[in-house]
Amino acid sequence: MDTDIEIRVERVSQLFNMLDPFPFRERDLAPEAEAYIVAWARELPRRAPVRIVVHLPETQAATPEAQGLPEAMRHYFVDREAAVSGELKELFRIGRLSLAIGCAVLAFCLGVAGLIGEGAFSRNLAGFAAEGLLILGWVALWRPMEIFLYDWWPIARQRSLFRRLAAAEVMVRSAARPA
Repeated sequence: MDTDIEIRVERVSQLFNMLDPFPFRERDLAPEAEAYIVAWARELPRRAPVRIVVHLPETQAATPEAQGLPEAMRHYFVDREAAVSGELKELFRIGRLSLAIGCAVLAFCLGVAGLIGEGAFSRNLAGFAAEGLLILGWVALWRPMEIFLYDWWPIARQRSLFRRLAAAEVMVRSAARPA
């Protein structure tokens, strides 16, 4: 299977967000360019190296901006990987906090349910209240378990994809204009 991501543009500037005030090599990719590259990269085999081939008219391919494309794209995807890594780190921080709160709520509910069972309430009301507290305690653990079992996978996969794209070989090829 071919691991090249082919892009054909008329100008290098089409690949970058022109509203971004940073110097060329530090600009963000245009949202359409990023979406195109990321969508194609997701289709490629996960362990295969990626190569991004940018086709430009001959006059554009010879410009300093075109020669700086490999570094600019690498810089962009390294930044995206760092941002996604930060999101993952924050998700796990929230998960740990949620787990601590959930365990405290569960312990409190189990304690109160135990006290209600020993109290002077009618048997039916005490059983109802104790079961309700038990359910509440376990529901308090729902979100941390969701984070630690499921929510982190897509973020880790996205981080891995950006890491692959940051390591991708970027080639600039000049293409003759069609007549």
